[in-house]
Amino acid sequence: MSTSGLKAISPVPTAADFLDIVLSKTQRKTPTVIHKNFKISRIRSFYMRKVKFTQDSFDEKLGAILSEFPMLDDLHPFLASLMNVLYDKNHYKLALGQLRTARHLIDHIAKDYVRLLKFGDSLYRCKQLKTAALGRMATVMRRQKDPLAYLEQVRQHISRLPAIDPNTRTLLICGYPNVGKSSFMNKVTRADVDVQPYAFTTKSLFVGHLDYKYLRWQVIDTPGILDHPLEEMNTIEMQSITALAHLKSCILYFMDLSEQCGYTVEAQCKLFHSIKPLFGGKPTILVINKIDVTRLEDLAPENKALVQEIIDKEDVQCVQTSCYSEEGVMQLKNTACDALLAHRVETKLKGNKVDSIVNRIHVSIPTPRDDIERPPFIPDAVKEKRKYDKNDTGGKKLLRDVEAEQGGPGVYSINLKSNYLLANPEWKMDIMPEIMDGKNIADFVDPDIAEKLEALEREEEQLEAEGYYDIDEDMFDSEDEQEAAAMQKSLEHKIQSQSIKKAQKNQARLPRTAGLRTLSELTTSLKKAGYDPSSIQQRAEMLAKVQRAKRKRAEAETDAGMEVDNENVSESDEGDWMDVDGEETPNKRAKGNSGAVIAKHPRAPQSNRQVAGLRDEQQASKAVKLRNLGQRRRNMLAKAGESDRAIRVKMPKHLFAGKRKAGKTDRR
Repeated sequence: MSTSGLKAISPVPTAADFLDIVLSKTQRKTPTVIHKNFKISRIRSFYMRKVKFTQDSFDEKLGAILSEFPMLDDLHPFLASLMNVLYDKNHYKLALGQLRTARHLIDHIAKDYVRLLKFGDSLYRCKQLKTAALGRMATVMRRQKDPLAYLEQVRQHISRLPAIDPNTRTLLICGYPNVGKSSFMNKVTRADVDVQPYAFTTKSLFVGHLDYKYLRWQVIDTPGILDHPLEEMNTIEMQSITALAHLKSCILYFMDLSEQCGYTVEAQCKLFHSIKPLFGGKPTILVINKIDVTRLEDLAPENKALVQEIIDKEDVQCVQTSCYSEEGVMQLKNTACDALLAHRVETKLKGNKVDSIVNRIHVSIPTPRDDIERPPFIPDAVKEKRKYDKNDTGGKKLLRDVEAEQGGPGVYSINLKSNYLLANPEWKMDIMPEIMDGKNIADFVDPDIAEKLEALEREEEQLEAEGYYDIDEDMFDSEDEQEAAAMQKSLEHKIQSQSIKKAQKNQARLPRTAGLRTLSELTTSLKKAGYDPSSIQQRAEMLAKVQRAKRKRAEAETDAGMEVDNENVSESDEGDWMDVDGEETPNKRAKGNSGAVIAKHPRAPQSNRQVAGLRDEQQASKAVKLRNLGQRRRNMLAKAGESDRAIRVKMPKHLFAGKRKAGKTDRR
């Protein structure tokens, strides 16, 4: 796993947020309404489900944290040592162990209380057991406040670490502070490391990337190391030591012979010898930097002897560079990359992988059957073939030579037309247009187009000879006019029919007055149909007289202040009348001069029972108000019930009364 794999860790909530997340999830995801009249088995399962769900939520959240944070024993030694330097291995393991213990305790609490809930004998007992279970779980989680806060700090710091891959090709820059390590890294990579003229500008590991021989290389800039014992080194220096010890890389040890860094040449050589054991089995390059100020040749003899001792005795290459004038920077990059590539190939050849491949290769050597020597046969053409030499002008010219002549890789573009197989080689470089005369040239690619064109022209000539195009134009004009007029007429008819249909869409099929017919209209239509309407006419006249008499009597009684008693008029007679010519249609409910209804339904109550026993309407409305006021308190309590989500006070006074003071307002 690289440091980029450590960055996918989810944020770790605080202990209070952890409780809020789990308890609110339990409230949202489980049923909330229970009643004491339910069967006791249903009440038990209701509360057992809540306890189990809470335990599962704690288990899931804690399990996610424990699985995302890496175990130091499973990491690459470099990453494990780096985390030990930055976060203290013992503290880290202790924090994860406390969370693992908390998860174990919560599981036991849930198991115990579920066992007790199986024997709960009432809703109250079950509810108290559920409350106790959740309370004990919450207490366990509140005690994890410090481990959770520590792990969140570790997570934030890990996300800011550079993405170092411990297994890829790596150039590792080391040396005293302020000798030009970060300047070199800024020159050869796309990294932007802060460069200042004082020591310990770089306080952590920086990573940049460069491309060499079509491969991606990572360059690590380490903080400066001071020459003192390992126990006295601070966190900044220990990061460099960790990288040097565990990363398989090419070591670039930077020296400043001008002593502008504040350290003598002797001190820099002494540091090289002290950390040389960390370079074991790694290609090492001694980089003499700032040669624009002081070169190796310009040194005093005693200092030059110290540097020469490193170059001669140790397996070290020496490269002189200047990041200011950029002299030797690219040479250093190429030398370091080549050295590391050769070292990696050599290491792989020594490994078990090569042995396993060699074991599968079998070279067969036949046993000689006589004394005649039979050397391998090599054809003369192969013997005469000269080895390619780019300086030999008489040899065959390769495409690689053409590429070099015409600008090299990235500039030269290969000519694919030179390989075309055409009837005439001179056609190879012809330009074939895509568009000709405003048309796509592909439209004209037809092998039989000439024959088709000739056949079409012959057909046209034949039609013209037969007089196909000599028909009188006037006939066409008259026919066209008739056709246009017919089309216009059909269109107008269609539009008119559509508008009629649309207008009639929402109309009644029969007008409302169709049912109201006078007696004379009815008798006329019956006579036309061949029926005798005399009996209907007599009955209608008789009913009209009865209605006139009733109306006169009602008017007389209204004037006298009396109500009409309609009981003696049968319902069948009332509904059987018909309009007589000139008669007005009587209203079924006659109104007096005051406008009040005087005709009552025969089954209507004789008195208003709502005001029975009360003096008047005003007293009755007051009684209704007092009744509603007395029921308000009982109605409020009735809505609460015995549910698990009962809100006793809708608007707590401390939250909704008075001016808010400074402080928290996000209460649960």
